[in-house]
Amino acid sequence: MTQKIRTLAMLAFASLVLLSACTQKSQEVSLQVKTEYGILEGFEENGVKKFLGIPFAQAPVGDLRWKAPTPPLPWEGIREAKQFGNDPMQPNIFGDMSFRGPARSEDCLYLNVWTTAKTTTDALPVLIYFNGGGLMAGSGSEPRYDGSAIAKEGVIGVTANYREGIFGFFAHQELTKEGEHKTSGNYGFLDQVAAIQWVKENIAAFGGDPKRITIVGESAGSFSVSLLMCSPLSKDLIAGAMLSSGAEVLPYKPQTQDVADSLGMALLKQAGIESLADAREIDADSLQKLLPPKGMASVVLDGYFMKESPDAVFEKGQQAHVPLLAGWNSLEGHPAQALQGQAPTLHNYKNAMKPVFGSMTDEIFNAYGIATDADVLSQKGLDLASDLFTGFPTWKACDYHAKTSGKHVYRYHYMHPRPRVSAKMGDKTGALAGGVRDKTEEEKKAEAQQPAIAPGAVHSADIEYAMGTLDTNVYYDWQEEDYAISKLFLSYYVNFCKTGNPNGKGLPKWSPITKSNVNKAPYMKIDVESAEVISPEKENAYRTLEKFYRKK
Repeated sequence: MTQKIRTLAMLAFASLVLLSACTQKSQEVSLQVKTEYGILEGFEENGVKKFLGIPFAQAPVGDLRWKAPTPPLPWEGIREAKQFGNDPMQPNIFGDMSFRGPARSEDCLYLNVWTTAKTTTDALPVLIYFNGGGLMAGSGSEPRYDGSAIAKEGVIGVTANYREGIFGFFAHQELTKEGEHKTSGNYGFLDQVAAIQWVKENIAAFGGDPKRITIVGESAGSFSVSLLMCSPLSKDLIAGAMLSSGAEVLPYKPQTQDVADSLGMALLKQAGIESLADAREIDADSLQKLLPPKGMASVVLDGYFMKESPDAVFEKGQQAHVPLLAGWNSLEGHPAQALQGQAPTLHNYKNAMKPVFGSMTDEIFNAYGIATDADVLSQKGLDLASDLFTGFPTWKACDYHAKTSGKHVYRYHYMHPRPRVSAKMGDKTGALAGGVRDKTEEEKKAEAQQPAIAPGAVHSADIEYAMGTLDTNVYYDWQEEDYAISKLFLSYYVNFCKTGNPNGKGLPKWSPITKSNVNKAPYMKIDVESAEVISPEKENAYRTLEKFYRKK
């Protein structure tokens, strides 16, 4: 081939590449999107394109109950994606949870996409939110997780359901034997992996960048995200992670497959169900009544989803090497939970905690600065109670990640309480999942004299602020300061999804935790007056609590 012919060939090839690129750029993200499995038709509302109720796996019913998720079946023609899919099966554990799905069903493996992309080459970053609810309740249809606000800021919002309770976290010897990977018990976590994989494969059609997927969860969703960072099935699929109140590290411990299998078999026996075959024949509603969820399930060391404990993975630096943004709230727990009606004195609080802390009770109280009766109900006492629930494990995940990942960690402490419940709600008070419940007679008497506001941000109070969804929660009397905090928090989320760094113009500076400053770790205090804080006293308290947990 002569040089002239070679040059012409190269020019022709370059022209084809350029033509292909131009053609690709001209592909509009319309209300009809072609995925790997078929065409979806969504709708547009307030400038956001919404695609709801998208199946990311086959319905886990019949023979697929208690099996790993399988890819969805392709469909012919156009599938409407204009309403949420079914919510996961769950009893009314948190009566104040608000759902938008048509029903609760085993057939629940659906996700939702909110996008403002104009073309398929916009390559917007993506946020996938996994709901909280103790792995027993919750749904991606809950209004507080709605992706509209973050989509308007240039980040594609995604929520995804996963199996919960007995349907998502039941292990049994026979299930382990018959499973493709000889495992059982982690079905809900495998659903989350499948959702991330679906997004990875299909989000470009919605104008998203499959290389920029950030995952976030609150409470049980946050515990899940910490596991997804460690699992060999998912850790290479993500570009960033955010933890909101929880991580599956110290003091939480996984179960071996043998132990999980034994517990599952005992559970059937206690319920009077003679065999796994019989359990599979029971309809979902009846099965849930026979085997109601009993609290957050432990991850199973099944050799597939999770090969080692998350602590071991983090310690070795084998987790996803991605930026991490993580934090928890100022009122995750309360000393009253330990005092059980006793007066909030130092003496009573120490006596209540001695069965937990034993010989380290005085050392731990000293580390937290709880030295007087007044300290018990101060932020010092709230910090200790909160750390025993979600604060410490979230801190420890940050500590591990800063030391072993080589990536920046941004930690926060969310302080702002929700405002009072709106007067139009009548005799209602705030409840755990962001809704309301009836006031007790004692609460009515107390509030008749002084309407109460919680002394801090209770568990889950951050969600609507961080996701910019205050207006979806009609129960509270939101004020200007609430909207200002929400704007700040959402901006941090948006920037982190876009760049792996929450900082941006006009925002309080937020320094990362790295291997070099981990013992003097900065964190962002998010409140009416947000500011970066460095507190050696707090770090000492966490190290003291870690010493206790490692001695156990």
